[in-house]
Amino acid sequence: MQLLTPVTVGLLELPNRLVMAPMTRLRAGTDAVATPLIAEYYAQRATAGLLITEGTFPSAESKAYPGQPGIASEEQAAGWALVADAVHAAGGHVFAQLMNGGRVSHPEITGTARIVAPSAIAIEGEVRVPDGSKKPYPVPHALDGAELEIVRDEFVLAARRAIAAGLDGVEVHSANGYLLHQFLSPASNVRTDGYGGSPAARARFVIEVTRAVAAEVGAARVGLRISPERNIQDVWEKDAADVRATYEALVDGVAPLGLAYLSVLHPDLDGSLVRDLRRRFGGVVVANSGVASPTTRDEAETLVSSGVADAVAVGRALIANPDLVARWREGADENAVDQASVYGPDARGYTDYPALTTVGG
Repeated sequence: MQLLTPVTVGLLELPNRLVMAPMTRLRAGTDAVATPLIAEYYAQRATAGLLITEGTFPSAESKAYPGQPGIASEEQAAGWALVADAVHAAGGHVFAQLMNGGRVSHPEITGTARIVAPSAIAIEGEVRVPDGSKKPYPVPHALDGAELEIVRDEFVLAARRAIAAGLDGVEVHSANGYLLHQFLSPASNVRTDGYGGSPAARARFVIEVTRAVAAEVGAARVGLRISPERNIQDVWEKDAADVRATYEALVDGVAPLGLAYLSVLHPDLDGSLVRDLRRRFGGVVVANSGVASPTTRDEAETLVSSGVADAVAVGRALIANPDLVARWREGADENAVDQASVYGPDARGYTDYPALTTVGG
């Protein structure tokens, strides 16, 4: 399988092209510190060429979910050092995904007086707060120019902490409806300053954050994740021409940096939009097709062998199969995901999935 051949990503020579997609699992405690259990979870999956951690918040105000781990303090960074050490001891490589949730949160989650966004537009619907109840999403505070610099610098400090903790790099999360993605959409960004009003202006903040992170830790240690036309969490991108102009501006802005990779989540990875973005980026592209259904072995292999992508990000199959590389190499059966335990506080449905050597006793 070409999927299981080596590939160079940034400073790393990966043994295969299978990337563990970032997946929220909510196993950190109230202190948001990555625990030995979390370290065990990632180490179990270290045969994948590269692991991308779940979204990790760089500041209290950017926390999106109860149980989400952070890297906003030295104590939280020390938790990620446990993860890095465990993954490296198992022969693997790991990047921390840096994620500001923006308006996808609530003050009862962040413990702060407000949540933030490009514009003061709330998400329709409700969010689950730490006591288990659901409350309406609040109207967020629209970040002003000086506050944008603070948010950018929070990403930079988080990246510095991640590298100091021994992680191999960081992924800037600009997808799936969170803060940086909110800047890209005309539905969530109605600003009239230099950060809104046109596709290029809406792309500006993502470019500035990515550039600043790359300057701090080195571009070869930085990936960027995008999900054009994802249409999730009220980040609507339904005008094809606007979407193309926005993401062309974004990719053109980051391409000269020499990033480790661009990760693209899209239902049509060989369509004209993503083909154009791949060409403009000119570097390693990680494809994620798991929008409507989990990425399969054959699909992942086709994405690589046909030249659509250099590597493939796989999510749900790696939740249930820590030894997915071996299973896909051998064409073995796979464990099914236990949906009831995807989010939870303990080892059930997290580190207790059987490996091939333990199946059947």
